[in-house]
Amino acid sequence: MKNHESSIVFDQERASSYDKQRAKMAPMKDALHLCMRMVLSELPANARILCIGAGTGAELIDLAQAFPEWRFTAVEPAAPMLDICRARAEDSGVASRCTFHEGYLDTLPEADSFDAATCILVSQFFMQLEGRRTFFREIAARLRPDGYLVSADLASDMSASAFKNLFEVWVRMLKYSDLPAEEVETFRANFGKKVAVLPPGQVESLIASSGFDAPILFCQTLFIHAWYSRRAS
Repeated sequence: MKNHESSIVFDQERASSYDKQRAKMAPMKDALHLCMRMVLSELPANARILCIGAGTGAELIDLAQAFPEWRFTAVEPAAPMLDICRARAEDSGVASRCTFHEGYLDTLPEADSFDAATCILVSQFFMQLEGRRTFFREIAARLRPDGYLVSADLASDMSASAFKNLFEVWVRMLKYSDLPAEEVETFRANFGKKVAVLPPGQVESLIASSGFDAPILFCQTLFIHAWYSRRAS
């Protein structure tokens, strides 16, 4: 499968401003990272971690600093984002434990199975259910038996009575983060159209039907839901 459906165009300008624009939302990211560390803390000291859609390396750096013997493979199709990820890894002193792959999961060379995979705000860009399910199946194929998947995406039942109110809170957060007004309005117009925002239960069913045990919701901040699951035996 070609994972191009999940790509977003990140040119040099957008990649360079990515972290700065999200700086005020750091508490949400920090909460997710803390919970992720707890979920994965039982892995072996020499665990191998696959970071899919690694972006600028936020979760990779956090995990690499917390677990000093883990090794990481960062998969990212946008060269400007991967360049920042690599530079951050070098600045943090963890680059020697990292492999950087510019491309998609299906272009990653075959290697030994990973102990865990992270997939943060990635699968939501597969607009077709079967494409998203196949994506999760490809992750499962890269994991050892009982290997962990940590996946986070925007999720909500957009038909629920509470959705409209929660969406307005989300928009307030975007404005608080100093996102340009035109981008806020673009987000408002595209929510659920260019990003597959599904009810949480439907996302859980997709993961469970793709070679994983029933996923467990371990962190939620507004629309961002994070699950962990293990590759089915």
